[in-house]
Amino acid sequence: MFSLKNKVAFIIGAGSVGPGWGNGRATATLLARQGAKVFALDKSPQALEETIRIIREEGGEVEGAVCDATIGEEIHTAIEACVKRFGRLDILVNNIGGSQPGGVEQLSEDDWDAQINYNLKSVYLSCKHAMPYLKQSPGSAIVNVSSVAALRMMKARPHSAYSAAKYGVIALSRSIAIQNAPAGVRCNTVIPGLMNTPVVEHRLVKQLGSVGAQELIANRDAQIPLGKAGTGWDIAHAVLFLVSDEAGHITGTELLVDGGYTAAAA
Repeated sequence: MFSLKNKVAFIIGAGSVGPGWGNGRATATLLARQGAKVFALDKSPQALEETIRIIREEGGEVEGAVCDATIGEEIHTAIEACVKRFGRLDILVNNIGGSQPGGVEQLSEDDWDAQINYNLKSVYLSCKHAMPYLKQSPGSAIVNVSSVAALRMMKARPHSAYSAAKYGVIALSRSIAIQNAPAGVRCNTVIPGLMNTPVVEHRLVKQLGSVGAQELIANRDAQIPLGKAGTGWDIAHAVLFLVSDEAGHITGTELLVDGGYTAAAA
């Protein structure tokens, strides 16, 4: 089950913001373990190099490119390089994202634009340039990664631009799914909850400033009905399911990976 043999996966955000297993690195590694040929992208050369090293040491087939996913020309060039190297494109995973806190009064116009570009425009660009090749591959699939911040708002710490962008990812994914269903291209969204990945220590602690990593992790764990945050591997397995042939009749939907966090607030 869940074999990706002979399939080519293009994964954006395949590195990690720090040592360990972020969603993108875990996804790239898992898809390679399942037989996919992986073309990995990240804006950080060091993070990308580490993911490539891991996959190759495990015997997987992978190529990569440093890329700014908000620039259409760079995404187009990377997709062309992927198809030239592997001859086809079957799977697209949009994993990048990053939040900047602030309500509409606090965020500058430049900050708003940067959040929308990074979290939403990047998804549009990759889907736009990958679609002609995905239509040529039977059983092709797109998975876009959103965030629980699209569904739950934090009164004490608003993320207006990030929440708007990540909700936009859900709507965009549904639109892509319905338009391209006749061509056999599926598109779904994975929605992570409060995950315990390197983002916590290397990004969120810096943003909050008042708590350490272990205290922040404990606070987040306490909000989750299952009692503990998930990891990058939980996201990776959700992506694997949705891109596999076993999910061949699933399109235009969302898969929450949050340990019951969203349902508990309903």
